[in-house]
Amino acid sequence: MKTFKDLIAEVQEKGRCHRCGGCVTFCETVNYGALEADPEGTPRFKDEKKCIECGLCYMICPVIDELADELKDLTGWREPIGAVLEIKTARSRDPEVLNRATDGGVITALLLYLRERGHIDGAVVSRKTGLFNRQPFLARSREEILEAAGFHFDTLPGTGLFPGVYSTYSPSVLTFKEVQERKRQVKKVAFVGPPCQIDTMRRMQVLGIVPSDTVRCYFGLFCSGNFIFGEEERRHLERLGRFDWATVRKVNIKEDLLIHLSDGQVRRLPLEELDFMKRTACFFCRDYSAEYADLSFGGLASEEGWTTVVVRNEWGRLLMKEALIASIEEPKGLSPQFPDEALEKILEWSRRKKERAENRGKVGPLS
Repeated sequence: MKTFKDLIAEVQEKGRCHRCGGCVTFCETVNYGALEADPEGTPRFKDEKKCIECGLCYMICPVIDELADELKDLTGWREPIGAVLEIKTARSRDPEVLNRATDGGVITALLLYLRERGHIDGAVVSRKTGLFNRQPFLARSREEILEAAGFHFDTLPGTGLFPGVYSTYSPSVLTFKEVQERKRQVKKVAFVGPPCQIDTMRRMQVLGIVPSDTVRCYFGLFCSGNFIFGEEERRHLERLGRFDWATVRKVNIKEDLLIHLSDGQVRRLPLEELDFMKRTACFFCRDYSAEYADLSFGGLASEEGWTTVVVRNEWGRLLMKEALIASIEEPKGLSPQFPDEALEKILEWSRRKKERAENRGKVGPLS
């Protein structure tokens, strides 16, 4: 039976830890208390004497292939990017949601809809805590769900969870400790996260272990990688894009990193030029489109102000059908070719990410 020490050797020491928080969350949820996350989000021993060497932390790690077949069976995964029933482009009907959204605000609209209908008691999301920094939290009210909308940028420096480093990534899995502590009030949640976090939560579901029993729907995010906005990275971006951060209104990621300036100009920076900002583990990740989610979301393939949605199972299809009546809309006059064209783009971006991960695996960790 492999244990957390094996995770250290096989994942952390090889630079492949995604800091998703799955191992720490499970250990805390069942009250073992052997693990914790350090200030940068990396799992470590909190009290090694409390470790019972159950091996579950090893099995639920998204980098480890031990439950790969079971995970695919659970989610109906099919080559090459998981189950795909439908692909849509949509946006929220709510002006308040659209005002806060990066793309079409579809995730926020769905969370509000699910909460209003009593399908969920809360949502595991993230909110801004400083410049590019996001912190996971359990959103229970409309106001809290709205607070989590969009890719946040502000000019105030913040310390948050990652002192001196600002990141597009938030280890939302860690928030399940709060969910378990409030189990009487929070029994049904929606989980929003990038592919690595969806992966680790689904592995918990395969094993039937907490806290996966509280999750009613998995909303996955398209992910080109986790970008770190430290001081050096921000200066480099200013030089590449010929802009000043004081003039930035909004930041978005589609085919490129989009820097929206206050005068209406948009600086487009190709993602392949941003490797200097990526976390090492992201170079080994094969999942672009959150292949194990119920619904996957991103800006790729949709027009500005709209969200691309990949419907992966019947539960996701039902949610979209109900929401299209109540809270979201599709564009009028949409080309019948959109689903095929969108799928082609998603397949291409997924192919690139898988290919890059395979090649990186052959040469080993980045220096």
